[in-house]
Amino acid sequence: MTRFDEATKATRVDATTYEVCLDDGYLIGGPLHGGYLMATLLRAVVDASPHPHPVSTSVQFLRSARPGPALVHLTPLKSGRTTTVTQATLTQNGDPYLATLITTATLDPDPTPFYTTPPATPMPPLDDCVRLPDPKPDSQMNLNAQTDLRFDPPTVGWLTDTPTNHPESRAYFRLAEPQDPDPYVLALAVDALPPVAFSAGLRGWAPTVELTWHLRALPAPGWLTILASGRLISDDWFDEDVEVHDSTGRLVAQSRQLARVGRG
Repeated sequence: MTRFDEATKATRVDATTYEVCLDDGYLIGGPLHGGYLMATLLRAVVDASPHPHPVSTSVQFLRSARPGPALVHLTPLKSGRTTTVTQATLTQNGDPYLATLITTATLDPDPTPFYTTPPATPMPPLDDCVRLPDPKPDSQMNLNAQTDLRFDPPTVGWLTDTPTNHPESRAYFRLAEPQDPDPYVLALAVDALPPVAFSAGLRGWAPTVELTWHLRALPAPGWLTILASGRLISDDWFDEDVEVHDSTGRLVAQSRQLARVGRG
């Protein structure tokens, strides 16, 4: 079992309750990373479902969760031959932190697409991409040690005060500890990049308010490619669309989130 598997483990208490222990290795400057929290919650939902794949996940981020014990409460809404729909809430000390609606199904491990499009923006070769500098020791950006991200250089120009002035971010992604990607890794990946608002020249912590993501296919082993873009920044809000492609180029996940413009 990898560190990520252990950190996202959910232990069944009864038919509608699971215990989890939120890992401080996934802190992003204080709060826990939203993609990590989604992966943890999905472990409980999938364990309780007759279907193994979380094909649609919609999350409202109510509060910033902290490391330590937490509970996942499940409310089954509908279960049939092809899908199961579950309402799931992550709580700490009796307070809700994530409220979700999740649909599970069973995907074909090797489907033949009827229609697909190539990535909108091709990535440069892996060797031409760059890592972000290591965070300061006291920054609590612990997530950086758990992931390996290699960025398309123009999309991290904000590091040197040369942003593209377009909301965008692109990178290759894998876990730092060797592990083939699966739906839980994809839950982390769809929220793994710096906010696209950074490339538009807006910095600071940008909390996600709502995120919906879809599992489109089971990923092949190897690096993932994450392509993120935004359409509108207005009134201190911005959106972010993400595509995740596996090592064969297949679209395996897509998401959209609504977030607040960075503060501080």
